[in-house]
Amino acid sequence: MSNMIDPKCVPTKTLYTGEEIPALGIGTFGSDKYSAEAVASAVYGAVKSGYRLIDCAEVYQNEAHIGEMLQKLFAEGVVTREELFITSKVWNDHHRDVEAACRKSLADLGLSQIDLYFVHWPFPNYHAPGCGGDSRNPDSKPFCPEEFLDTWHQCERLVDLGLVRHLGMSNMTIPKLEAVLPLCRIQPAALEMECHPSFQQQPLFDYALAHRIQPIGYCPLGSPSRPERDRTADDVADTQMEEILEIAKLHQVHPVSVCLKWAVQRGQIPIPFSVKEAQYLSNLNCVTEDPLTAEEMEQIAKADKHCRLVKGQVFLWEGASGWEDLWDLDGTIPG
Repeated sequence: MSNMIDPKCVPTKTLYTGEEIPALGIGTFGSDKYSAEAVASAVYGAVKSGYRLIDCAEVYQNEAHIGEMLQKLFAEGVVTREELFITSKVWNDHHRDVEAACRKSLADLGLSQIDLYFVHWPFPNYHAPGCGGDSRNPDSKPFCPEEFLDTWHQCERLVDLGLVRHLGMSNMTIPKLEAVLPLCRIQPAALEMECHPSFQQQPLFDYALAHRIQPIGYCPLGSPSRPERDRTADDVADTQMEEILEIAKLHQVHPVSVCLKWAVQRGQIPIPFSVKEAQYLSNLNCVTEDPLTAEEMEQIAKADKHCRLVKGQVFLWEGASGWEDLWDLDGTIPG
């Protein structure tokens, strides 16, 4: 495999604004395991290899290092700013001051505009980076549509100011979306959601598409490097699922490639993370060739284990019965 993949060969999706976005990007969440320098170096290598979508976030604590690599790429003529699609996200402790958070990300990344800016989690429940699974913040509280909309309206102002081109929501559920979408002046262009073969979230996926919201799937490989606090004995490893292994053998590829092919062909944008050149090259290359058959896509669809890996228990509030409360699984939504 060449160490450069022609970006024109990578599939794209079209947002409701008519803007095209690459159908696969590189994630940058690795702060629990890798240094900011290592993640930024991977971004540099990935862009040189053909990646054009970079998924960033304030809380990943590496945007300033990524910004240095972006400036290096621009200076070397590897890519222009216009050729990249860069996302970032406002973290939970800045829901009441979104503009300051966005301006900090812009300064760190060395950009004048972010292509897609997300509300990272739908409530201002904060936890310290790297905290344990039992960590709780006494100020945490359930989802409140009015508070979320206050944050969203601040995001809309970022578009008015020209700091951001598109807005996105993340870690939402259908009840939460139904509570806020009718009251949004600017509709979300994308929804970042956990999505992989063992956790397909089909109803939410379909709901997003029906509302012209592009799903962006995080943990597309089942997040083998996720923090220990998010691991439980019942978790399913996607790359060890019988159906994935069988299809990988038929195509003579690694199971990771099957997960990514499935994601792109299904219609979501996966954002796998890797600091290893061979891996991020293979991740991008696999979606440009040898697609899965309709029968294989159906086989994976039927293999859904409904296994959420990122449960978010560190965001729970006093009196919550369990992580399920974060995802409206008790059938109610606080007002």
